[in-house]
Amino acid sequence: MNMQTTTRLTAAETALVEAFTSQIGDLPGNGAVIGTRDRLLDDLKKAGLPTRRIESWHYTDLKTLLRAIPEQAASAPVQAAAALVEGSRVLPVLQGVAAAAENQDNLSIAVFKDQLADGSAVSGLTALDQHDAIGRINGSFVRDGLALAVPAGAELADPIELQASHAGGQIHTRFPASFGAGSKATIIERHRTVTEDSAFVSSISDIVLEDGADITWIVLQQQGAADTHLGQVRVKLGTDAKLRLYVINGGGKLVRQELRIDVVGEGAELTLRGVNLLGGDTHTDVTLVLGHNVPHTNSTEIIRNVVFDKASGVFQGMIRVAPDAQKTDAKMACNTLLMSDDGDFSVKPELEIFADDVICGHGATVADIDRNHLFYLMARGVPENKARAMLVNAFVAEIVEELEEEKLVEALEDVISTWLEKHA
Repeated sequence: MNMQTTTRLTAAETALVEAFTSQIGDLPGNGAVIGTRDRLLDDLKKAGLPTRRIESWHYTDLKTLLRAIPEQAASAPVQAAAALVEGSRVLPVLQGVAAAAENQDNLSIAVFKDQLADGSAVSGLTALDQHDAIGRINGSFVRDGLALAVPAGAELADPIELQASHAGGQIHTRFPASFGAGSKATIIERHRTVTEDSAFVSSISDIVLEDGADITWIVLQQQGAADTHLGQVRVKLGTDAKLRLYVINGGGKLVRQELRIDVVGEGAELTLRGVNLLGGDTHTDVTLVLGHNVPHTNSTEIIRNVVFDKASGVFQGMIRVAPDAQKTDAKMACNTLLMSDDGDFSVKPELEIFADDVICGHGATVADIDRNHLFYLMARGVPENKARAMLVNAFVAEIVEELEEEKLVEALEDVISTWLEKHA
């Protein structure tokens, strides 16, 4: 690979190229994996980080916003936190390194580093399109993660928590997960920091639901105030499969969460819920590309955002209905509370419909707290600050309460309440 021409690269792009040069000898992988890494990094170098000229990155000019990449941190004494939900099984990935875990009859767990080493992971190291910077970055640098496999007909009684904890530096992880026909499980993908040192994090989850699988997958992002988090969730839904996907952002300096979902089986159902808690001067981008590719499928997407201080955010939601996808029912909504005159949130819903017998719609609202609701509480003796906090909490918690598991609802409500107490 030619590393000579770096004069036109930004500081962050140069740092990525130099990091790859310095790390390539230590990155796990057989010849096929190393060759794939080399091609991905070369493509990234040629294309550069995406700018606002690229439509899907218009609101998140990564070339401008990503100004530096931290050094690769030495192994840090990071400890796993207690489970988010009592009774969950925690599978830790500490400072980007996963520990071997014992398999169960209804759950197979593999260390992703081993799949890189033997080359079995090479087919997943791909960029989904020409502007997939996250796929290129993660495929170039990923070191470890955990691969889950739930066999057909199995049901996991307790949630599984994939806990990625770090203490700064460069962290690149992968979480492939396959769920057999008729299986049922709840997975919590949790990203957290234990230090104020800045981190550059990329993470990709590859999720496949076979026919009739019934899965709840929750992404909880709690990065530090100086961290960059580039996340991507790739999903394929089989026949009659049901996925409840929750994405909760409550941290990070620069965040991009991509959701790339393909509905490929008739009768499949997707429930997507998102909560973006934005404070300080953070920038958070949630971008959805959802493909309804076969007939008789349903999806609902609801995103709730709360913006304080000078924070900014964006939700881009693209729903594509293929010509053969008759009887598709897809609805998308994005609701934002702007709690500061200095904050902003942009919404860009899109529909591309090539079938004629469908029900599709989208909507968006941006507002402050309803003055009538605030007056109602204050007239009953609730101080204004507390009344505002109650209304904001209710606005967001309504989304979480749709989950059926009581312990999970309580845990996520605690996360939201704690964040609001700190920032409101």
